[in-house]
Parts: sequence; structure tokens; C-alpha cells
Amino acid sequence: MSSVLQIERLTRHFGDFTAVDGVDLEVEEGSFFSILGPSGCGKTTLLRMIAGFLEPTSGTVRIRGEDMAGIPPNRRPVNLVFQNLALFPTMDVAANIAFGLRRRRLPGADIRRRVASMLERVGLEGYGGKPIAQLSGGQQQRVAIARALVLEPSILLLDEPLGALDLKLREQMKIELKQLQAREGTTFIYITHDQSEALVMSDRVAVMNEGRFEQIDTPQGLYAGPVSRFVAGFVGENNILEADIEQQQDGTARVRVTGGPVMQASLMQPVSGSRCKLYIRPESVMLEPDTALEGINRFTLEIRSLLFDGSNTKVLAAIDGTGPELIVALPQTGQFIHVRAGDKIAAGVHPTACGCYPE
Repeated sequence: MSSVLQIERLTRHFGDFTAVDGVDLEVEEGSFFSILGPSGCGKTTLLRMIAGFLEPTSGTVRIRGEDMAGIPPNRRPVNLVFQNLALFPTMDVAANIAFGLRRRRLPGADIRRRVASMLERVGLEGYGGKPIAQLSGGQQQRVAIARALVLEPSILLLDEPLGALDLKLREQMKIELKQLQAREGTTFIYITHDQSEALVMSDRVAVMNEGRFEQIDTPQGLYAGPVSRFVAGFVGENNILEADIEQQQDGTARVRVTGGPVMQASLMQPVSGSRCKLYIRPESVMLEPDTALEGINRFTLEIRSLLFDGSNTKVLAAIDGTGPELIVALPQTGQFIHVRAGDKIAAGVHPTACGCYPE
């Protein structure tokens, strides 16, 4: 599949501060691509350079092979949906969606046809005459996206568009956005600090930190194989243990957990010296593993407390009773529904699920 966006060594300085630091990126045509990172990492600055609202200090932005240098925002084949939506409260839904088409001076019949088609495509058929104030937050979100999509951009840029919605509506809109993008086939570039949004919706994700990309991968690749401590800590939930490396060879290490047992682990980055951090996801810890299972790290857990969250119930437990604490996800089989604080239970974790990173 061809690339719709190519970015090469893109940099943006604000005085002595470097907001975006020489990033490279290619986004495939028709994909859902997310840029994920904490506040202040440079992701919105990058988005504004793609849209043309900011000039790069250096580097190149190409859309479908055309260099965007000097091309103003209104002449770029992109459209931007902001978190605050920027809808016109004095216009009804249809007028909001038609706004860009009218500025292009399209014939009235063509505008009405395209607006009606877009209302149907975003699930708002029959809402054209309603005032914006009468719509729910999710419906307003769809109007903003419809207003952008009706102009048929090569790329739709979305800057944390779900941030103002409540949790339940945000969960619903994640699914709707993914379905809409799949139906339309328009390339979506989505900015977010919410890892759940990025993992659920995206074909590929770039994890950004301090103006640079730490890793670009599929959601599954980011979760299963984070290449740095930052990615491991930012994407998904992890237990982080202090440890000392006793031996390392061929991408594996034998480590002694501070206050705990010796474990075999996967060496995710080169470690100079002996101190390291061990990352173990809560769902990777096996409770009462089969005694015939070979090659796993085995230890005992003493349950400290039950962290009930419906289908995502976890326990807080101490390794060997006095060692470091782990959060462990309970399997949803009902097998461990009887577990209570003070119980001791055999546990294990595979070395490939123990990621060793520099301290």
C-alpha cells in the first residue's frame, strides 16, 4: 500500500526549546494512525506542522509526494478536528457541515446532496435542521467529523477529539470512530495521550516522548514488545521491580530481584552495570501453574488485598510474603474467586514475559 504522508527529519524549535526533534514518519493510505504520548511531548506541535498552522524549523512534510513547504492550511489536502470541536452554535447541523462547501462556492444542489450523504454516513440522518445545542456530546463529535470529511481530505487530523467526553461516551465513540474510518477509507491521524484510544482504534501507533518517536508499531507489537523503558511504562500496565543482573547472554539475563528471588528474563535493551528494572505485566503472572510446566520462574505470593473491578479484578500480593509487591490479574474463569487477603498461592511467570531494561 502506498504512503499518503511522508515526514523526514522534521524539527520545530521554540527559542531554546525543541518541541519536535528530527522525526521521520510514513503513514499508509487509508490507515488509522495514532500518535501517542504524554502532555508536552510534541505531538500537537507535529500535528499543527502537518496541517500547516506551524512552519517547521527544518525537515520536510510531503502529502501524496508533494512537498508542503509554503502551502497554507486552506490549500493542503488535510482537515483538522479539534478537541473543542469549534462548531458554530448559531447554525444548525446541516449548515455546520456545509460551511466548507459553501466557502468553495459549490452549487446549492451539490451541497445539499453531499450534506445529506454525510449525515447518513455518520449516523445523523434526519438531524440536519437541529440546533447544535440540542445534540449530545457524541452527536456533536460526529458533526465535527462530518464537517471535515465532507471536504474529502486526503488526511483527517484529530487532536484529542474525545478528551472532553465522559468515560462511557468515550468508550462508545472509540468504536464508532474506528468503524467510520473503516467505512470511509480516509486516512486518520489521531493524537492522544490515552493509550486505550490508541490501542483500540489504530492500525499503527507512534509512541512519542520529548519530541522523538520511541517506537512505531502495531498496537499488538507495542504491547508485546516495548523497545524502551518509556514504552513499557506508558503502554499498558506493568509491575516494575528493582533487580541486579547476575548473568546475561544472547538476549537473556539472570536477575536477582531486590528482596526477592532469582529470575530468568528477556534483555530488552543493553544494560551496562548490574542494576536494572524488571517489567512484568499483571496478566503474565500465572497462579497455581502446572507443576509439569518447564522453564518458568516460580515463586510464592501472599495476597495482601483484592482489587475488585468486575471483569478486570486483580490482587495485590507480595513475593514470598516479604518481597516486593506485584499486581496480578485474576483469570476470568472463576477459578480463584475464593482468594482472600492472607492466602498464600503458588505463582509463576515465563522469562519472555519478564522484560529487563536499564535502570
